[in-house]
Amino acid sequence: MPDASRPKRVVLCADDYGIAPGVGVAIRDLIERGRLTSTSCMVVSPHWPAEAALLKPLAGRADIGLHLTLTDQSPAGEMPTIAPQGRLPPVSKLTIRAHTGRLRRAEIAAEIDRQLDRFEDAFGSLPGFVDGHHHVHQLPSVRDALLEVYGRRLKGHGVRVRYCDEPLSSVFRSGMGAGARAAMISVLGRHFGRIGRAAGIPGNVGFRGVRTFAERVPYADLFATYLAGIGDRALIMCHPGLADAALAAADSVGAQREEEYRYFLDERFSSALRANGVVLTLFRQLPADV
Repeated sequence: MPDASRPKRVVLCADDYGIAPGVGVAIRDLIERGRLTSTSCMVVSPHWPAEAALLKPLAGRADIGLHLTLTDQSPAGEMPTIAPQGRLPPVSKLTIRAHTGRLRRAEIAAEIDRQLDRFEDAFGSLPGFVDGHHHVHQLPSVRDALLEVYGRRLKGHGVRVRYCDEPLSSVFRSGMGAGARAAMISVLGRHFGRIGRAAGIPGNVGFRGVRTFAERVPYADLFATYLAGIGDRALIMCHPGLADAALAAADSVGAQREEEYRYFLDERFSSALRANGVVLTLFRQLPADV
């Protein structure tokens, strides 16, 4: 039985690093202040080379991961069946194609390799972990391609993956604002969680942070639901940033990112962690046993 008196080690991970300079400014500031412990990088963004150079000096203070991107952006190389016009599909279309067997694993594996190459070119090392933009890494065919690449290229190097299979009982018990979406992501992630852990791939235990970005409640209230009943070794996803023209061109979420950034700077954030017995932890410091 877990010891309720022990601090709960939780990874706080900012997604979408590299999508726009304003997002990079906010994420780097939070890492420097010790208020983020990881960030996952969108290496297909045209801003990636410049943003990577700014992030590299902070690699010792946070885990830097690959945000595998197969939606909405331009791929790192040619993908004739998935992105025939040089533009990746929206997540809704990719999800339908994945569940109807219309994705080519070899094509996806080649793109994963290219995105890993871009990360290594910038950092001179493998990413500390891999996750997926819009959680695509757990879709059928995509997960198979990722597991193939992981076994060939990442296994034995301590690279973790993000598991999104939060128990449904805790999703609804915590009263998360995006309960239905969080439940769907968790259900989709169950198979990936089973096969990934069976293959010995280390990762988090528990996943929070899902939101619709259309909520009318303050982010502080949303974050309280993410912390409610959270367990040891969990990961909370977040999306802090500063809105700028580059972000507006790449993504529809601007004001919500700024609200998240302001909250993480606020003392209310630190107080909420203390009240829930949570200690922010580097991903690489979580036990590697699965």
